[in-house]
Amino acid sequence: MANLKEIRDRIVSVKNTRKITEAMRLVAAAKVRRAQDQVLKSRPFADKLARVLQNIQTRMQFETSDSPLLSKRKVEKISLVCITADRGLCGGYKNNIIKKVESTGVIIDTILDYTKAELNNQFLEGTGSMVLDRKNKKAYASISERTSEILLDEFCDEFNYMPIVFESYQNHGKRSYLIYHTNVMMCVADKYSVICLESIKSEDEKKKVKQSLTDDGKEIIEISSKQLDCFSGNMIELIYNKKSYLVMSETAFKSLSENQLSSINNYSEIIYSNVDTIESCGGGSVRCMIAEVFN
Repeated sequence: MANLKEIRDRIVSVKNTRKITEAMRLVAAAKVRRAQDQVLKSRPFADKLARVLQNIQTRMQFETSDSPLLSKRKVEKISLVCITADRGLCGGYKNNIIKKVESTGVIIDTILDYTKAELNNQFLEGTGSMVLDRKNKKAYASISERTSEILLDEFCDEFNYMPIVFESYQNHGKRSYLIYHTNVMMCVADKYSVICLESIKSEDEKKKVKQSLTDDGKEIIEISSKQLDCFSGNMIELIYNKKSYLVMSETAFKSLSENQLSSINNYSEIIYSNVDTIESCGGGSVRCMIAEVFN
């Protein structure tokens, strides 16, 4: 049986542990509140995205469609996005979620996990950091704090892409900053590219990018830094019923010249929509909203 001193020491130890766990609870509660705030702030983004897609569908509903995304068919396969924690005192939470998903009959045979790179402050933020030319298997990437060249090389090795690496800059006031996402300054379509070449300060890197696009037979439609500020680089080409559409914001559309619009219309029909809320609050535009979620 424990003596009085051991009991007192134990009481002190438990009280200290309670203080620590209470502090941890308060920190976790603060993180939950921040996460909830972020979810609430994203609602206008989601609503606007739904309206953009609805506008596209409305314009196309009278056309004969052979798109698998719009045809009605029996569901035989599903794609399931599994989101887990990558840090914190969560025990077996991550593995339990994966086991739960697999228990439903979903087979997970490959997991490519880059989250550990965050510990080294390395990031590669999907198709924002990279503008992928899927036809020619090239990944254009403007290197920044949010676009790691190390992770880019790893991605390109695993998915068999050729990296086209450079640095681009955007002016804010009197200072010049690295452009954080490549899709801010360029759009790669099937037969052309809308790109702000003047944002690439290195002449060698600029020449490399131009040569890569030219080698693939793409017309280069240049935009200015001022047009870049109007989200004119944040566009995306969509193919519907074998016809090309270039989707952009109203702000981007109004910033383009007649010659630029004419060049685009040689290849694609332009669709634009007002997304001022996203552009002013979210910092992105139409391409960020669609994020290459297409067939």
